[in-house]
Amino acid sequence: MRVTQIFAAAALALVSTFAAAADNAEQAIRKTLQSLELGVPVDSVASSPLNGLYEVKLEGGRVLYASADGQFVMQGYLFQIQDGKPVNLTEKTERQAIAKTINAIPAAEMVVYPAKGETKSHITVFTDTTCPYCHKLHAEVPELNRRGIEVRYVAFPRQGLGSPGDEQLQAVWCSSDRKAALDKMIDGKEIKAAKCANPVGKQFALGQSIGVNGTPAIVLENGQVIPGYQPAPQVAKLALAK
Repeated sequence: MRVTQIFAAAALALVSTFAAAADNAEQAIRKTLQSLELGVPVDSVASSPLNGLYEVKLEGGRVLYASADGQFVMQGYLFQIQDGKPVNLTEKTERQAIAKTINAIPAAEMVVYPAKGETKSHITVFTDTTCPYCHKLHAEVPELNRRGIEVRYVAFPRQGLGSPGDEQLQAVWCSSDRKAALDKMIDGKEIKAAKCANPVGKQFALGQSIGVNGTPAIVLENGQVIPGYQPAPQVAKLALAK
């Protein structure tokens, strides 16, 4: 056998060994996570930048880490020092996944307030019509629009499905003019709308999957999640940052 053939065979055997090890690790990790009953599906299991540690991506974007045998699972930030500075690899991965998920929501399923003139960026806001700070943020939507930021609302009944907030949000999403209905509801006026198939429950579950636990929760175009109210100038600064 020629030397090149020997090297090729050895390389193939090594690749096969690594593939088998990765498959075994994935099976072990998935088995462990299934026993933990996280309630969130696992999107993928793959090697992380740190040898011996596997990166587990959950549906919605959150990241866990696990040992190859599945005996150790942890949640936290993984940093890498690059050019003498710490880079948060976990946050970077999560933001990319959240951005992909959030930016894929069809416009027809949201309540959209377009930017005035050129659209420079957009934010997606998980809102609840019974939330005082959501009202405060909503009052600043015109200012955000003026600054070139499109505001996209999705529903998040903070007290859960079946709550008064859930009923109000469903009425908004079932209205023929959602913007007008949302404006009136936040202004304290009652609106009536026939029951319909709507995405409120789906959006509530989506919010939970990316870690939203209160309103308003603002998701920037890059996937960064800002929990709680922020004044329009601060939101604009973050949304327009490159």
